[in-house]
Amino acid sequence: MKDKIINIATNLFLKLGFKSVTMDDIACEMCISKKTIYKYFGNKEELIFEGTATIQTHMEHTINLIVSKNFNAIVENFEIRKMFNEMFKSAGTSPLYQLKKHYPEIYTTIRNRQVKECKRCFTTNIEKGIAEGLYRSELNIPMVVKFYYELIFSINDQDASEAEISSMEYHALEYHIRALATPQGIIELEKNKLNTLL
Repeated sequence: MKDKIINIATNLFLKLGFKSVTMDDIACEMCISKKTIYKYFGNKEELIFEGTATIQTHMEHTINLIVSKNFNAIVENFEIRKMFNEMFKSAGTSPLYQLKKHYPEIYTTIRNRQVKECKRCFTTNIEKGIAEGLYRSELNIPMVVKFYYELIFSINDQDASEAEISSMEYHALEYHIRALATPQGIIELEKNKLNTLL
């Protein structure tokens, strides 16, 4: 029951916003009493924390699954972006922005976890791209990683619709890859741009 509450509540939070969804809304959606929800969660903040942690775990698992498919580094980036698009397409505004505005402590915890995961993911991708000849070998990897995750977080920290966020993330990804790419990498980027819908 606890997992079911987390899943349904999280879908509602993403669709309608963390602030606007009440425990009554969740109980109504599930056709259960509020008392049942409070058996598992002391308050709404606790439920939001569990929900965002579940989303984060799911994202990390899906990223690892994409990486295990052995795409080249550039295709891998586009596949990961596609996964984020699918996951958050029903969100009204950026979930990170909502958390930052209304639940700053949860936001800080989630962001710290995301920074750690981004560092790992981006570093591995850049090293892979260099080995494949798609990214330049002389890159300062820690600096490039920091530039990119700061750019991505600054996009997601905005009060913008999820469609606007998605468009900005697409252009940020292209900007990122162009900054790293060898001539062979640019060819691969252009090929993927043709296959990708905004």
